[in-house]
Amino acid sequence: MARRRQAVTIRHVAQDAGVSLQTVSRVINREPNVRPEMKERVQSSIDRLGYVPSIAAQRMSGSRSYLILALNDRERTIADWRERRGVDWVDQMLLGGMLKCAEYGYRMMVELVDTHNDHVERELSATIAALQPDGVILTPPHSENPLITGLLARAKIPFARIGSLDPGPGIRLTMGDREAAMLATNRLIELGHRRIGLISGSSEYSLSQWRIDGWQEAMAQAGLPSEGLCQRGDFGYESGVRAAGALLASTERPTAIIASNDQMALATLEVARARGLDVPRDLSLVSFDNTPIVRFTQPPLTAVDQPIAETISRAVELLINAHRRAPPTAPINVEGSLVERGSTGPAPGTNGT
Repeated sequence: MARRRQAVTIRHVAQDAGVSLQTVSRVINREPNVRPEMKERVQSSIDRLGYVPSIAAQRMSGSRSYLILALNDRERTIADWRERRGVDWVDQMLLGGMLKCAEYGYRMMVELVDTHNDHVERELSATIAALQPDGVILTPPHSENPLITGLLARAKIPFARIGSLDPGPGIRLTMGDREAAMLATNRLIELGHRRIGLISGSSEYSLSQWRIDGWQEAMAQAGLPSEGLCQRGDFGYESGVRAAGALLASTERPTAIIASNDQMALATLEVARARGLDVPRDLSLVSFDNTPIVRFTQPPLTAVDQPIAETISRAVELLINAHRRAPPTAPINVEGSLVERGSTGPAPGTNGT
């Protein structure tokens, strides 16, 4: 039987280069206080031995853990997974976060936390103590939970708040929700629509109001009424059914609807069909999120593509560099785009543009 090849460790590198373990660790961690000739010597040994740094080796410097922790909502995430809804929020988080972490020799972990749990502080404290992350990414609604943000601030752990503009500690990042709602509304106005409805998301999320604000502003700028054209949902399919039913039952029903996520957009599509309306001939439909499922509906849905991966990537980079320079205090806005597909067209009785 062939002998199993012995794994190369940081000790082998130190012995080969004739330096201390701490010196090798400083080179691996790209610390500035290493002489160029020493860095070259250690790197030469790393290349010759085929050494791949591990988290344990990187931690030998004692100052960092080389872990970035992302917290996502437990209840909603598990429900999406169990029901196989095609939501790719976590996938996009991992895409942006893991690739950026890899550039810096870091690892990214995702933990699910129930923000409504009375014991959220105790639960998160245990997680922080076990992992000792160098930075934490908070996604909605965690990003606006004072128990969570306060705990991280007291622990002096750098953290990023996705989808939050509230004053206070942490790096604030948004995905252009207001601007995206304006973009979608203006495109529908260009297509000749004058009665444009909106199905908003849960009031638990600030971004729901930002989307309302963007829609209202675009309507006002065009001199169009918005009163009675907004229905509140909660990002769930059933809430979309109720909201779309209310909008389409109106005597002056909208000729276009913007739904604040793909689940509510799918619900709107089904409600429209049940009422004998053709999409897009009788009703144009725009969604938020642009998850994979919207490409396979009939017709495929026009959607706001949210830059989740890019936003998480920016957050990771800022957190990794937080120990070198002060993070920005002003909010960072990463704007999305509108992907047009078959669910939007000219308003009934017009040619559109």
